[in-house]
Amino acid sequence: MTESTDSSALDAEDRKIVTLARSVRARNGVPEGAAVRDETGRTYAAGSVRLASLELSALRTAVAMAVASGATSLEAAAVVGAAQGLPPEDLAAVADLGGAGTPVLLAGPDGAVRVTLAARTAQ
Repeated sequence: MTESTDSSALDAEDRKIVTLARSVRARNGVPEGAAVRDETGRTYAAGSVRLASLELSALRTAVAMAVASGATSLEAAAVVGAAQGLPPEDLAAVADLGGAGTPVLLAGPDGAVRVTLAARTAQ
């Protein structure tokens, strides 16, 4: 885990996925928004899903969208919300597609990145 609160230090592509995640959260009125960037630079943004028969985090939804669209790898991911951490299943989904060590930026509702996590498989 890498502490990183200076969002201006992010490169433009990482700032873009944080902005996309923040936008989907606000637009859809969901507790968390996420965005991922695949190996070609395409981005996929999603909010959390809460249905009686289906519950997915924003990050797992964004990963599923990337897979369904033909992505074969991930370069990075971002999650925006109030949570201070991510469940192992979220990090495992990123690791499944991007590999262990894929950076996952965790930002607050204001878009400020609080921490950068490394994707890892669930234990």
